[in-house]
Amino acid sequence: MTPPSHGPEDAPADEPRLLDGATDDLLAWHRDVVARRDDDFEAAKPLVRRLGAHVTDDGHARVGFWTPDVVEAGVPAEDVYLEVLTPPADLDPGVTDAREVAFDRALVPLEREGEYHWGVVAGMRAGTRETVGSLYRLTYETDDGWETVPDPLAYSVPFGAFAPAEFYDRGSLAETRADREYFEALGTDAEGVETTPDDGLPRVDPATSMLEIHPGTATGRGSLAGLADRYAAIGEKRRAGEDLEPWERNFVGYDAIQLMPVEPLTESRTGHDFWSETDRGDGELTARVSRPNQINWGYDIVVSAFSAPNPAILETGRPDELVDLIAACHTLPEPIKVVFDVALGHADNRGAELLSDRYVLGPGMYGKHLDYTEPTVRAAVLELQRRKMDFGADGIRVDGAQDFTSYDPETGEMYHDDDFLAEMDAVVQEVAGTEYRPWMIFEDGRPWPREDWELASSYRTLIEQHPHSFQWSPVTFAHNTPALLTFWATKWWRVREVADFGGHWITGVANHDTVRRGTQLDPDPDFTRSPVNPYLGETLPESLDAAYDNAAATMLFHAFLPGVPMDFLNANMRAPWGFVRDTDDDWNVKVVAEEVNVLNWQVRERDFADDRFFRRVKGLGFDSLEQLRSFMTGLAAAVDVTDYDLDAMAAMLSPLEHPLGDLSPADLVAYGDAWMADVAEFANLAHWQEAQDDARTAFRQATRDFRRAREWLRADLRDDEYFAYRHPTEGTVLYYGYRRAPPEADVDEELLFAGNMEGVEVDVSPADLAADARGDANAPPIPSAGWEPALVPPGVDADGAGEPVALDNAEAIVWRRTPGR
Repeated sequence: MTPPSHGPEDAPADEPRLLDGATDDLLAWHRDVVARRDDDFEAAKPLVRRLGAHVTDDGHARVGFWTPDVVEAGVPAEDVYLEVLTPPADLDPGVTDAREVAFDRALVPLEREGEYHWGVVAGMRAGTRETVGSLYRLTYETDDGWETVPDPLAYSVPFGAFAPAEFYDRGSLAETRADREYFEALGTDAEGVETTPDDGLPRVDPATSMLEIHPGTATGRGSLAGLADRYAAIGEKRRAGEDLEPWERNFVGYDAIQLMPVEPLTESRTGHDFWSETDRGDGELTARVSRPNQINWGYDIVVSAFSAPNPAILETGRPDELVDLIAACHTLPEPIKVVFDVALGHADNRGAELLSDRYVLGPGMYGKHLDYTEPTVRAAVLELQRRKMDFGADGIRVDGAQDFTSYDPETGEMYHDDDFLAEMDAVVQEVAGTEYRPWMIFEDGRPWPREDWELASSYRTLIEQHPHSFQWSPVTFAHNTPALLTFWATKWWRVREVADFGGHWITGVANHDTVRRGTQLDPDPDFTRSPVNPYLGETLPESLDAAYDNAAATMLFHAFLPGVPMDFLNANMRAPWGFVRDTDDDWNVKVVAEEVNVLNWQVRERDFADDRFFRRVKGLGFDSLEQLRSFMTGLAAAVDVTDYDLDAMAAMLSPLEHPLGDLSPADLVAYGDAWMADVAEFANLAHWQEAQDDARTAFRQATRDFRRAREWLRADLRDDEYFAYRHPTEGTVLYYGYRRAPPEADVDEELLFAGNMEGVEVDVSPADLAADARGDANAPPIPSAGWEPALVPPGVDADGAGEPVALDNAEAIVWRRTPGR
C-alpha cells in the first residue's frame, strides 16, 4: 500500500495528495462560518454547499464530508482517508456488460473539523463528457476491514449509488451547454422564458400546458440522450417547415415537460451488481463494473447522490445527457420548459446503508422517513435539491408534499413541516451565471392517507401559503378512474372546483398514477356486470385508451378550464403503462400480483401473440394469454390468502395447472422479475409509433395549440363566465360553459364549450345552451347567436354556424364569437 501523502501546492501532480496550505484555509473558513452564526441550521447551509468534491480554480479537488457517525464511533482523525480510485482514461462508462477494471488506488488523509472532514487534494482527474474522472469515497480501517462512506452529494455516480462517486467537473456543463442564452435572458426584456420578480430574483412563470414523460420508456433507447435526440429532431423538422409524423405530434404542443424522477435508484441485493470489488493490492483496486441496467418509475431513490442523474438512463454514463435534453427543449423554435419531479419525502430502505444515521427518523410509508429537523440534514436535503435543479430545470414538482412531516417531542405527534417546504420554495438556482427561482409545483393531498382524505383534502394548503405556487388538482390525484361509468357525474363537484379556483392547479386526468390505477380496476371483461363505461369502447383496452385520451376530456382541460392541463405521454400514444420495478427484493412478487388486471385492460390477444412482447414469460412456458391470466389470478389470490408468505404461496400454487411445475419462492421471484422486464418492454413507446392515428393526433395537437394561443384561459372563471352541466342528465353527462377573454388579453373573444363527457348521443347548439343557462339565476347572459365552430374533433359534423351538433360519448365542441356580432 502506498502510504498516505501530504504535499505542498507545487509538488508533482501525478499522485493524489493533500495540499496542506489550501486545506488550512478551508478549515479556517469552516471555523469562521460556525463562529458567525448562532443557529445550527443557518451554519449548516454554507457548510453543505462545499460538501462533496468540487473542481477549484486551479484544477484541484476541494473535498468535504459530514461524518457524525465516524466521529461518534471514536475513529481517530488520523485514521480517516479519502480513497481515490482513478480508472484507465479510455474506460467507457456507458457499457452495461460487466467487466473487470483496474483502478489506481491512493489514500489521502483529510483534516477533521467538528463533525466534518475536509481537504484540498491535488492529482485527482476530473470527469468530463469525454473522460471518466477519479472515483472517490471516505474510508477508514477497522478490525473487520476497511469501512467506506459514500458522498451523498455527488454530481456523478456512473456505476450507481452503491459504488464510489465520480469527481466530475460540474463547471464544464455550464460552459458548454447549448442553451446559455436562454438562461442569460431570464429576468430581462429579451425574448425568452417569461419570469416574475420574486424577492429580487426572477421566478419562472408557469407553463400553459405540460406533458409528463417517463424517460425509461419514452424512446427505444430508454435514455435521456434518446429523448434529447427526439426533441432535437422535432426541432429540426419544425425549423424546416416539415410535417411531423403522427407519433411525433404526441410530444409537442406543450410549453413544458415534466420528467418522472431522474435520480440514482436503490438496487436489488440479488439481481443487481454494478460494482463488485475483486482484488485490492498495493496502489491498485480491481472491480467488476457496469452501467446500471434497471427498471423503475424513478421514485425508489436512496437520497444519497440525489444530486446526480440516474446512470440507468444515461446511455453514455455521462451527466451531460441531462443538460443536453434540457438544452434541446430550450432551443426549440417554441421553447419547452423542463420540470423535475423531486421525491425527497422519503428514502428507500437501503438508503440507510448509504446515509448517516442522522438522516433517518425511522420507518415510513415508502421506506425510511427522513429527519428534517436535524439541522445539517435539513440543509443537506435542500442542497441536494439545489444541485439537481442546477442542471437547468425551469420547474420543480415536489412529490408527496404531505409526506414531509416531522416529530414534535412536546406533543409526541408528527406534523406537516411546512417551514421546510417553504425553504424548498425559496431555494435559488444558478445556471450559466444567472440566478433564478423555479416554477414551484406541490403534489399535496393532505390529510391523505387519512380515511376521509378524498372528501377532506382542499388541494390548496400550499397555494395559500405560497400564492405563486401550483398544486396537483383533485382530478389529477392518484385515485381517479375515468374508465368507470358515472365518473364525470360523481366527480362534478371536483371539476366545478377547477372552474372556481383552479387557476393554480395542475389539471387533467392522465398521469403515471391515474393510468396505473385504471389498470388495477377489477372489471368483468364481458361487460355484463362491470361499472366500466360501455360507451368508451367494445373491449377493455379500447375503453382504457379512450378514458385517458378522448376529445371531450382533452378539450375540457385544454380549451376551457383554468389551471395548467397536463397529459401523460403513454396515454397520448394509447400505449401500455404499468408499475415496473426490478429493485425490490422483498415485495416484488406482491407488486406483480397486484398488476393482475393489466392483462385485462392492456393486453390484447394480438399483443401476446406478437414476438416482441412477453418474451420472458413465454420463455417460462406460458404460451397463451388465457394461461397467463389464470396464473396471475392464482398468484393474486395466494398473496391474499397467505398474507404474502412466499413459501406458502409456492406450495399453494404448485398443484395448479401452469407451466412452472413445482414452485419454490425463488421461482416466484424469477417469475416476478420476468414479468417486470416484459411489462417495461411492452410499454416502450418505440413499439407503438406506427399505431398512431393521423386525425386523432393532429386534433390533439390542435387542441393544445388552441390553449397556447390563449394563456388567459389559465385564470379562474370570473362572475361573467359560466360552467355547468345539463340536468337532469337523461343518459348523458353534458358539461357546458362560457368564457370571455379579459380586457388585458391580446384578443377580444368569447368561447362556448359543450362536451358529452359520458353517455348517449346528444344534440347541442349555442341557442340551446344559452337557454339552459337562463334557467340558472346565477348565470350571466350568454349570447345565443353569432357563434362559429372553433375547435371540432374528427367525427363531429359542425358545418353550420350555430346549428345543432350531435355529440357522441367523449366528443365535444368549442364555438368562438367576436363580441358585438
